[in-house]
Amino acid sequence: MGLKIADRSAVDAFRVMDVMRAAQSAEQAGRAVCHLEVGQPSTPAPLAAREAVKQALDSHTLGYTMALGTDELRAGISELYRKWYGVDVPAARITVTQGASGGFTLAFLTAFDAGDRVALATPGYPCYRNILSALDLEAVEIMTGPDTHYQPTVAALEALEGPIDGLILASPSNPTGSMLSPEDFGAISDWCQHRGVRLISDEIYHGLTYGTPETTAAAINDDAFVINSFSKYFSMTGWRVGWMVVPEDMIRSLERLQGNMTICSPAVSQIAALGALDAIDELEALKAGYRRNRTVLRDALTAGGISEISAPDGAFYLYAKVDHLTDDAVELCRRILDETGIAITPGADFDTQRGHHFMRLSYCTDEASVQTAARLLAPWLKSQPRLN
Repeated sequence: MGLKIADRSAVDAFRVMDVMRAAQSAEQAGRAVCHLEVGQPSTPAPLAAREAVKQALDSHTLGYTMALGTDELRAGISELYRKWYGVDVPAARITVTQGASGGFTLAFLTAFDAGDRVALATPGYPCYRNILSALDLEAVEIMTGPDTHYQPTVAALEALEGPIDGLILASPSNPTGSMLSPEDFGAISDWCQHRGVRLISDEIYHGLTYGTPETTAAAINDDAFVINSFSKYFSMTGWRVGWMVVPEDMIRSLERLQGNMTICSPAVSQIAALGALDAIDELEALKAGYRRNRTVLRDALTAGGISEISAPDGAFYLYAKVDHLTDDAVELCRRILDETGIAITPGADFDTQRGHHFMRLSYCTDEASVQTAARLLAPWLKSQPRLN
């Protein structure tokens, strides 16, 4: 008789990883692939981050840090809040995490008990739902669309069946790049505070906005968990280093969990992250390239006959409706990779009910690859038979 496999492990696959594997196999077979499947900048960590690591390798033991992170990095992140938002966030409220993903697990464990109900917008980042499920928490989906700019509203929260214990907001969001206005963000934050609902604000794409003002929950809700990362704006995905702003009365609880679960975030990554905080000019130049890529790719989708495309205020994604071409976006994306060499993520990752009619395209790769993808994708889409 086989040994038990825990039910909590039976979460949905993160399908983008399957697409990455298929794209890698194609490259290993000698094919050229344009990578639009993953939200990973094609550039290395900023020069200042890499130089800081080079120096540290000869001068630091790179041993354990404190569970909450190095004092230097926490102070640097605190200063970032003053520069970006004009907000005073004490370094004592900041904890360094193993990427934003590690932050979500810690926040959920600190804020919720098994069986608690946590609301989130759909379409949305699939790992929210999957981590909640693995922790025996109930994910309560709020179905959104273009009419609400793919964001939850106070009216939608009021319409939920039964009380909720938490709410995850993502502004900018993945996969649509949509953002809440400061007024709408504030109204939702107020709703949470008045009803005893814990707000979890995913701000991993802050810095990657294109004119719409960013709102940090750290400025308006002292009871919120604010989660961010060096992965996206700072171009450091594989370094696995992020941070959280933690409610003051929960710092010690979170520190105990962090110390037991991971001990600390990698020392070398924390040194690199501190260096990256001084690389804003380099990172802003990367963002300008993303803005150009967004235009090129959106024009290609429109030329290919796709009319419903998200209007991203931030992040680096386009979410495109392809129901005129398929009832199975997974198969459509497989064919696009096989026939054009363009890797794209199907919408089923982000919306289990409607995602079969959508696909997500990332435009944070290099500009030459995006231009090649646009040149190949538009005529391929246009040549496909329509379902309706």
